[in-house]
Amino acid sequence: MLHTRLYKKLLIIILAVSTNAAFCQQKEGFIPSLNQQNHWVDSVFNKLSKKQKIAQLFMVRAHTNRGEAFQDSIGRVIKKEKIGGLVFFQGGPERQAVLLNKYQKLAKVPLLVAMDGEWGLGMRLDSTIAYPYQMTLGAIQDNTLIYKMGQEVANDFKRLGMQMNFAPDMDVNNNPNNPVIGYRSFGDNKYNVAKKGIAYMQGMQHNGVLTTAKHFPGHGDTDVDSHFDLPKLPFNRQRLDSLEEYPFKQAIAAGISGIMVAHMNIPALDSTLHLPSTLSKPIITGILKDSLGFKGLIVSDAMEMKGVVKYFPNGEADVKGFMAGMDILELSGDTKRAVKMIKKAIRKKQIQKEELNERVKKILIAKYWAGLSHLQPIPTENLYQDLNRPEAKALVQQLCDSAITMLKSDTIFAVDAKSKIAILSIGTPKTTVFQQQLSLQYPNAKLFNIAKNAGVPELNRMLDTLKTYNYVLVGVHDARLRPASKLDYTTDVKFFIAELAAQKNTAISVFANPYTIAGLPGIEKCQTLLVGYQMSDEMQHSAAKVITRQAKPTGKLPVSINAFFANGTGVVMK
Repeated sequence: MLHTRLYKKLLIIILAVSTNAAFCQQKEGFIPSLNQQNHWVDSVFNKLSKKQKIAQLFMVRAHTNRGEAFQDSIGRVIKKEKIGGLVFFQGGPERQAVLLNKYQKLAKVPLLVAMDGEWGLGMRLDSTIAYPYQMTLGAIQDNTLIYKMGQEVANDFKRLGMQMNFAPDMDVNNNPNNPVIGYRSFGDNKYNVAKKGIAYMQGMQHNGVLTTAKHFPGHGDTDVDSHFDLPKLPFNRQRLDSLEEYPFKQAIAAGISGIMVAHMNIPALDSTLHLPSTLSKPIITGILKDSLGFKGLIVSDAMEMKGVVKYFPNGEADVKGFMAGMDILELSGDTKRAVKMIKKAIRKKQIQKEELNERVKKILIAKYWAGLSHLQPIPTENLYQDLNRPEAKALVQQLCDSAITMLKSDTIFAVDAKSKIAILSIGTPKTTVFQQQLSLQYPNAKLFNIAKNAGVPELNRMLDTLKTYNYVLVGVHDARLRPASKLDYTTDVKFFIAELAAQKNTAISVFANPYTIAGLPGIEKCQTLLVGYQMSDEMQHSAAKVITRQAKPTGKLPVSINAFFANGTGVVMK
């Protein structure tokens, strides 16, 4: 037993040393490393057959919540097809560490492992830290905090044996009805999106994790979700160049390592009928590579999505994606078939062998840059503690404190703790963190809850009750897993909120997507209005601190909501 513990501790020390050594080598960045002689890359490349080279282009789906049969099927794909990498989705960190150790042992070439971690591991995994959504981060005025978040997210990725984050999202969300981006964007101001995306990216890359700005050339102004159909961007070249592409241009100039291309039909850039941008040579090679000069990894959005396979089924999309200029094809519907089809296209000289070699070497350089030339097993000892570091949790609270935004304050809102105080949470039947935190300062306050579908008689009784209180502190909560742009409240409950807003000495805090405020007519009449962007415990804590005057709000609205609340709105309390 003693030898086992010593061995595990030694593994952790080795991992830390190798990570620090890799960090020292990587200060120059990934893009400059593409021009350097690399003996490890050459050695690995020279041992690969043509089929194995093609397989390096593919990343397949991995889960730890789909049972042993699914896990074993992915193991067989790794062993037989010699694929290049994995994209992990839902599951748990300890299960993933054990499974990834097993998968890496099966691989001929170390697997490049990625995850969609826009708000960190918590986007996919239980028992891990979820950092604020990018819309929340968009309100923060100090971008060094976002850089620090990038560093912490990179630490988590490396601790779990992953090398690539499919983040940040650098879409400019200028369509409030966007069904797939929304709260995943830093906002509707292209300059703010670029600055914050670069801060997040640099925090991760400086700590040795590959990043991927998405979704080029911009998925922010669409009302179609490319998971289910092919969106169309009807804008002209000048508009796309000056707005949608702006953050990506800035990220390229700042040295971003990867860019993910969206499944979107963009006639101004490629007039081919029903052709997604992921399969467009004029967009990927003509614009991204040639015009914008991007040298890093070009990654497809998931090739299983309806936005691409609807019009190009049965492996045709994989071949077209490679021919268009893709380096990495993510989540092909059938990798074995795709490898055969690309191999056939090379044999027919539809694809030049040199193109394949160049892209495979780029992928191998990425693996070297991320430390896979000295792959170590992931230590599972103390994994939960390492992924839930106190300093990282403190940063989450600091980010929320810096994002909380005072949209309106007619007067300095100061609650007299000796008065009658009501604390009401709307949209959830349970006592909320918002109520709990306020109760610490106002122990004699009365707590109330109203459901999102409460009936008119109950709402009227509540209004009558609240009129007997000197102060009414209200939380509007979106308890759904993801904060959509419209609340799923009944019309009666929305009218109830408007009635509350018209009362004196009422403060309303909205723990929801900021766009939801546009669907609450009359809320602008509220004496004090805070927006907390999401219903996290930390954000509710931040709002309570502002109301009790333990903290000052410094956030600025990152999107325009309506005529009352434009981008940049934010009252700083004195």
